[in-house]
Amino acid sequence: MKLRTYALPAVALLGMVAAVHTVRTSDRHLAAAPPIAPPSPSPFERQIAGAGIVEARSENVAVAAPSSGVIVGVSVTEGQKVQRGDLLLRLDSRSLEAELLQRRAELESARSELARLRAQPRAEDLPPAQARVDASRVAVEDAQARLALAEAVTDRRAISTEELSRRTFAVKSAQAELATAEAELAKLRAGAWASDLAVAEARIAVSKAACERIEIEIDRLSVKAPIDGTCLQVSARVGEFAMSGSTTPLVLLGDLSRLHVRIDIDESDAWRFRPGSAARGFLRGNSELATELEFVRVDPYVMPKRSLTGDTLERIDTRVLQVIYSFSADAIPVYVGQQMDVFVDSPSGRGKQ
Repeated sequence: MKLRTYALPAVALLGMVAAVHTVRTSDRHLAAAPPIAPPSPSPFERQIAGAGIVEARSENVAVAAPSSGVIVGVSVTEGQKVQRGDLLLRLDSRSLEAELLQRRAELESARSELARLRAQPRAEDLPPAQARVDASRVAVEDAQARLALAEAVTDRRAISTEELSRRTFAVKSAQAELATAEAELAKLRAGAWASDLAVAEARIAVSKAACERIEIEIDRLSVKAPIDGTCLQVSARVGEFAMSGSTTPLVLLGDLSRLHVRIDIDESDAWRFRPGSAARGFLRGNSELATELEFVRVDPYVMPKRSLTGDTLERIDTRVLQVIYSFSADAIPVYVGQQMDVFVDSPSGRGKQ
């Protein structure tokens, strides 16, 4: 009985001691973990800080397909240097090549027709036409002779009026046949009509333009490098269907002879920036790798922030002024697309635009 009397207070006392100990030990402030890399130091007394993205001197040129089609060949790899006009990839052009054969056949047909018209009159067509004229002339003379004999009869009872009329009409019919034969002969000797030649020449021009159009379309399916540069990314694979207008570039090119860094300056600091100000960039993750930056230009349009650094305290509901600086590609080991911490000098704190 006594054990039960003292057991419950003892358990309560032990619980109270444990609670006090837990509260006292949990109230300790833990030391902050050291950063993986020390923050980049600013070299200026007053500065504007901004995050920068490394890009090519030419900016990043996204090469896309001029039209949708199946990729049948890829001629480049990542890191490969190319010259302007070098082949990057080819799309299937068999349907266009078949159409080109048809158009070329139509062009040859039109040229043959023009040659036929220009060759008129054919030498072998003139003798038969001349013979028809001679025969018609003989027929006229024969009809005229028959009419003359009938008209020479003094006794009208010897020949009927009907026969006389028939011989008269025969003369006129023979004369009409002669006129027709002579006109046909003159037409042959004159050659092709000028309007027919113009129509034939126009058909040749139309067929030639159609062939040139298809040849241009076939050439466009061989996607070539628009600039001298380096292949930063190759997303094209043989057998894949390339969609025209896709946001994913088939090949990403850039001129790496000198690098640019695109700096996002918060709109609240934009008024402090002065074009031409000195700047220094530090490689993200290693503040010992730094280089002096040379001012290039300002994009005079304040735009919504797109490039995020991943900082938990970073504001994303803001607008930024983009400023471009450049530096030598050999200054620090950096890749296109890498982030840099950039400090821009603002000595007066009151920049002029």
